[in-house]
Amino acid sequence: MTNDVAAGLAGERRAAERAPRSRTRSTGSRIALLIGAFAFLFPFYYMIVGSLQKEPDSSPAGAFPNPSNLSLHNYAAIDSAISLGRSLVNSGIFTGGVILCTTVFGLLAGYALARLQFRGRGSTFALVLLVQVVPFQLLLIPLYVLIVRDYGLADSYLGMILPFAINTSAVFVFRQFFLQLPAAMFEAARIDGANELQILFRIALPLCKPALMSVVLLSFTGPWNEFLWPFLVTKRQDMQPLAVSLANYISTVASAAANPFGAILAGACVLAAPAVALYLVFQSRFTSTDIDSATKG
Repeated sequence: MTNDVAAGLAGERRAAERAPRSRTRSTGSRIALLIGAFAFLFPFYYMIVGSLQKEPDSSPAGAFPNPSNLSLHNYAAIDSAISLGRSLVNSGIFTGGVILCTTVFGLLAGYALARLQFRGRGSTFALVLLVQVVPFQLLLIPLYVLIVRDYGLADSYLGMILPFAINTSAVFVFRQFFLQLPAAMFEAARIDGANELQILFRIALPLCKPALMSVVLLSFTGPWNEFLWPFLVTKRQDMQPLAVSLANYISTVASAAANPFGAILAGACVLAAPAVALYLVFQSRFTSTDIDSATKG
């Protein structure tokens, strides 16, 4: 009994000695995370502040401006120069078309590569992975000749969307997700007389919400910020996405503007806002899953 009491007291002393060190490490970790968060968020803060300044101030003091120097004048200036509304509509149609095509084709191809048995399935998947290492810039010239000269799709939404209609990353994400689903669930559906499309849209699709959301979010960023391809296939200003309109503004109109620094930052804020909002709204969906509820019972 005496030995047990002594051992208990010794354990309490060791725990008391470790507690201050644990609190110190926890405090240090929080400070490091705060510093990292500040370093990550400061450029966004500076971009917003710069877009609101009447008089440009690129010095460090410009990060803490006088409230009297803040207004929405820069947003009005960039809107009058490039028509933000029209550019946003073009970006939305371009991005929405890419997301729709990427999701539909990725879903069909991912399901086929994961759950259908056919000759050459492994080679097809290896080819999908190989396509990912080919830079898009290598395909620009043949794509431009094919879409603009042969198909006559210059200055059109379809001409912007077609090169991005199939995303091999989306195929890979859907394939890996479908491979994780229980095989017995698909076999039971086939025994009940369901065809493959019915299995895909009635059984597999409702379960792949996390993968679907991941593909949508990952597919959004690329076309929304895409500059090179839309710049090549669109010459009319009323067809250009916001990224291209901003680049044209910087190269042509900005030099004559009263506050080009603020106007450019205002356009950058408008370009970044939808992507940031989308990630903030749907970030929790990445970890959600309904697979467990589907396989119970």
